[in-house]
Amino acid sequence: MTDTLLVMNRSSSPDNTPPPLTVSQLNRQAKSLLESHFDFVWVEGEVSNFMVPSSGHWYFSLKDGKAQVRCAMFANRNQRVKFTPQNGDAIRLRCRVSLYEGRGEFQLIVEHLELAGAGALQAAFEKLKAKLLAEGLFDAARKQPLPTAVSQLGVITSPTGAAIHDILNVLRRRCPSIAVFLIPVAVQGEGAAAQIASAINRANRWQQEGKIQLDALIVGRGGGSLEDLWAFNEEIVARAIAASTLPIVSAVGHEVDFSIADLVADSRAPTPSAAAELLSPDQRVWQQALQAAERDLLRQIQRKLVDANLKLTHLRQRLKHPGAQLREQAQRLDDLEQRLRLAQKNHVLRQHSKLTLLESRLRARSPLARLQQLRRDTRQWRNRLDVAIQQRLSAHTKRLANLARMLDSLSPLGTLQRGYAIVTDSHGNVLRGADKVSVGDEVEARLASGRLGLTVISKKD
Repeated sequence: MTDTLLVMNRSSSPDNTPPPLTVSQLNRQAKSLLESHFDFVWVEGEVSNFMVPSSGHWYFSLKDGKAQVRCAMFANRNQRVKFTPQNGDAIRLRCRVSLYEGRGEFQLIVEHLELAGAGALQAAFEKLKAKLLAEGLFDAARKQPLPTAVSQLGVITSPTGAAIHDILNVLRRRCPSIAVFLIPVAVQGEGAAAQIASAINRANRWQQEGKIQLDALIVGRGGGSLEDLWAFNEEIVARAIAASTLPIVSAVGHEVDFSIADLVADSRAPTPSAAAELLSPDQRVWQQALQAAERDLLRQIQRKLVDANLKLTHLRQRLKHPGAQLREQAQRLDDLEQRLRLAQKNHVLRQHSKLTLLESRLRARSPLARLQQLRRDTRQWRNRLDVAIQQRLSAHTKRLANLARMLDSLSPLGTLQRGYAIVTDSHGNVLRGADKVSVGDEVEARLASGRLGLTVISKKD
């Protein structure tokens, strides 16, 4: 708009008006004005539109809730930064205020860059620490002792981080028999704390349902900045650790790092490797103990053998020769055999005499004669019954024939056979007189064979 005004003024201005500025001149003067007016300033905001071209320079926007500004950090400066910013990171810049002449774009030239919020995070850490301390979550009385022997160990950490590899290396060296169940979670970034708390709750639920029997849990990750470790300073993680029925060892970061999880956990290890050592016995110590036990067992066995040999010698001296005992036992066996044979023979004779007596008594009481008499009586009664049945049937047959003849003589069917008919009205009532019908009524005549439908055309009483 200023350029347009300058052109308009040129066409109408008097000769003493200064010549107009070019765009390049205007941008250069604006840049000089900005850089001379502002010294180095600190600016804090959120990273967006982060780009790294092949030159290695960093270009991004720094924004807050109401505005944004373009930033540039050249390679000779960003090489000193120990991390690469990501979109969404909160950062603090030490920078110069400038203007990019090529596009007339207001920008910041960054000299130094660091993550913002470290002071706020520390304040939040102290606030939560004081709250949980007042609730007694750090008290030693509520913490569980670690198991003396671990056979199945749960590890809650990132599956791609260095922590799980360090834990496995230590266990492989110290006690390879321990089974490790990895419950993978994110250990930093948005949602990491919720994943860690959920994993702790899930491991306890598996334990209660009998799906997986764990002896203890390791919860942790490798080292990093306060922001990287912040998931282990969240209240949701602290309360999940406090509510766990499984013993928990917190192993967050390096030895110098300290988290809320370390304070609430049943035990704190300075590193994940130290946590693995804390929960695993050294197999070399076990081997030495087993070797000592083996030597002690061999000494006891040898002592027992010596005592047994002495006792055997003493008993051998008191023991009677087995040959004499065998001869005595053989003679006694022969005597018992003879007595057994005699007893068997006498028993057989007694049983035989008893059987003969019973046989004679049975023959005297045999039912054969009685059965033969009953058979004869049965045949006689059967013959008499047959005669009576035939007589009765003949008499009833004759009576039935007489009754049939009498019935036939009285049956209306016989009358019909002689040419008569049975006349009924429309309701099926038998007509016995002409006064029961009128001229025009329909009647029906039943003949010996068939029926006739008739209409009364005249009647005589």
